[in-house]
Amino acid sequence: MKAQFNHLKTIFEQELTENPYQEHPRPQFKRDSYLSLNGWWDFCVQSKKGAKIKETKILVPFCPESRISGVFEDIKKGDLLIYSRNFAIDNKFNKGKVILHVDECDQKVEVLLNGNQVGKGEGVLPHEFDVTDYIQQENHIEIIAQDDLDLDVPYGKQCKKRGGMWYTKTSGIKKSVWLESMPIECITDLKITTDLNGVNLTVKSGCDKKTVIVCDKQYEFLGETVRIDLQNPQLWSPDNPHLYYFELISGNDKIYSYFGLRQISVEKIGQRYVILLNGKPIFFHGLLDQGYYSDGIYLPATEKGFEYDIITMKKCGFNTLRKHIKLEPDIFYYYCDKYGMMVFQDMINNGNYNFLIDTALPTLFLKKGIRHRVTKRRKELFINTSLGIIDRLYNHPSVVYYTIFNEGWGQFGEKECYDLFKSVDSTRIYDTTSGWFKKKCTDVESDHVYFKKIKGKQTDKPWIVSEFGGYSYKIKENSFNLTKTYGYKYFENAVDFNKALKELYEQQIIPAVESGLCGCILTQVSDVEDETNGLLTYDRKVLKGDEGELYKIAQKLYNKFEEKISD
Repeated sequence: MKAQFNHLKTIFEQELTENPYQEHPRPQFKRDSYLSLNGWWDFCVQSKKGAKIKETKILVPFCPESRISGVFEDIKKGDLLIYSRNFAIDNKFNKGKVILHVDECDQKVEVLLNGNQVGKGEGVLPHEFDVTDYIQQENHIEIIAQDDLDLDVPYGKQCKKRGGMWYTKTSGIKKSVWLESMPIECITDLKITTDLNGVNLTVKSGCDKKTVIVCDKQYEFLGETVRIDLQNPQLWSPDNPHLYYFELISGNDKIYSYFGLRQISVEKIGQRYVILLNGKPIFFHGLLDQGYYSDGIYLPATEKGFEYDIITMKKCGFNTLRKHIKLEPDIFYYYCDKYGMMVFQDMINNGNYNFLIDTALPTLFLKKGIRHRVTKRRKELFINTSLGIIDRLYNHPSVVYYTIFNEGWGQFGEKECYDLFKSVDSTRIYDTTSGWFKKKCTDVESDHVYFKKIKGKQTDKPWIVSEFGGYSYKIKENSFNLTKTYGYKYFENAVDFNKALKELYEQQIIPAVESGLCGCILTQVSDVEDETNGLLTYDRKVLKGDEGELYKIAQKLYNKFEEKISD
């Protein structure tokens, strides 16, 4: 049967404008001199031989494969994507130095401004280009992208032939494009490290003298570091996501930022190992969060798409999202900081994938991995991308846990990666091998359990069931694929779906807490393309899970955990 697809509209499209994503892209590193270049660009698809395949308009920052981009077409291997537009700045904007940000462009990017090449880049991390020498009052910019889905480059869940748990390939610009200006002697980096009493700030800047204004108090210091102890400190937690907003001034440069006071640690209490938040044991009751939407695919139509998912899952009683092999815009992590949603952040896989050896056999019995060959280039790209993610998310209090390898996808050099990442940021928990193919170099015991009963176990590390469930309830009018359905157990109606979820928690998860479980990640927040195993439909119009019942389950889970900890 030929596949039939439903072009689903989301609830966020009603607020989509010709200038999308206008909120400042970096809530923890904001300057007043922010100019968004999102909006309609000229767009040309060009073949390897230089022939023009398509000329049209595209709405940045949405990928051309998405419907709301205005293009809505697949991009072929070898094609060049040429974005261009004119823009103007006034003299007040240019304070001495101008940086162009392309927050993600898949997989290769080249930027030309007023006919001058200003830089190239590759991969999923944000790109920054110094355009000071090329900027004028009236400007013409070109961004040239190419996406051949090179498997050495971290790619997440994209696939040339989408289907099942692999999704539509997303090409070219797929996050915000923007400019900011600052003095020549400017703040170049800010690292925020907190504890239960205050904050340590590490500031790199051309000026030696700096000032911090927080809680209406002014702190002046010389050099790169300052310690600020706070009176009656309020700690950040899911129940009280308190944020301290502050200003950082260095010479003529000013940054607006914030921090949350929190600490993550591991401790043995009685006979079990647990993770502590702010010195107190906490149960991580979470969901797998793919971060895909039926409107923009890689981004929701507006920032409210991120906000909606977080708030809805909080109302259902969850306190954790496992962001699955995808780096989101900073605004997503800001909303998690703001609303008190803890984040387990995955690194982004690269390398070949084989269903038999990476998924099917390990699910059944084979727990020792059959290695894919790792080239020097693939290794370097994975490590450098992971280090970039750690650097990018360092200041967010909501990010408490990193997954290095998921289910053996691209897995190599586990101890090397664990030791390196832990040395760079020791303030987070590291799950080196989530699911199977386990190694000792990890902070947690991490299992994926879909087709067997979840049973208690004794471990010498905190035990996390980092994936389970995957129950599918398909609502046809709110589903992408009308002919195929993907999930791990199927239900025909909401009553049976919610009954099964309740039984799963009450008969397996809550009893497992008796035996040491301290976190669980249900698959998943929403349906994605063929997958119909979400609590929300792909278009976010229907919450399939019963909010009231899910909240009651959450309270039972938290109460059982507290009861066992206090035994």
